[in-house]
Amino acid sequence: MPTFVLVHGAADQAASWDEVAAALRGRGHQVVAVDLPCEDDSAGLAEYVDTVVGAIGDDIDELVVVGHSLGGYTAALVAERLPVRLLVYVSGMVPRPGESADEWWANTGHHFGTDDLIETFLNDATPEQAERAMALALDQSGTPMAEPFPLAAQPDVPTRYLAGTRDNMFPADWARAMARDRLGIEADEIDAGHCPYITRPDELAQRLHAYLESTM
Repeated sequence: MPTFVLVHGAADQAASWDEVAAALRGRGHQVVAVDLPCEDDSAGLAEYVDTVVGAIGDDIDELVVVGHSLGGYTAALVAERLPVRLLVYVSGMVPRPGESADEWWANTGHHFGTDDLIETFLNDATPEQAERAMALALDQSGTPMAEPFPLAAQPDVPTRYLAGTRDNMFPADWARAMARDRLGIEADEIDAGHCPYITRPDELAQRLHAYLESTM
């Protein structure tokens, strides 16, 4: 049975994926949503990957690894370490070899976002969705962001990139150019902001399900 591994971004937690996880389970899939040690200054990329791999356990048939935002770093490393059927970046940071997440911003020419967290990350959310998302927010240690991406290349697995057409953090035009430059693929789009797992969970689950079916 396919297993979707859902990796959250910075300052977040696994519960943010709850509605997506429920929708995927409703389509017959197993789901592993992982709490990364984002508040632990002693935890770097290796610890993040170990956390995900430990949560997956021995059930590694037909893994689909999904990384959101900063979770793209962890997702890519998991896809290199385990036999993965598909890697999906959802509004994800796509690293280059040796590039830290701190360096990624300048290297990609990123200069988006505002001081208004709702406008930047949850501009398409209902008040209830925004309240839930903000209640789940944690502090984010800078430790994993300072570490260079340790792979010599992106994992050699089928990869998709899903960009939000209303994303104020990673605008769609910019994200498409990044995916083309760094992954050599054309990004797909979802009518959402930066956090479609909060604002469009059913649609995101359907897109992930369709991605898996396209590999069969």
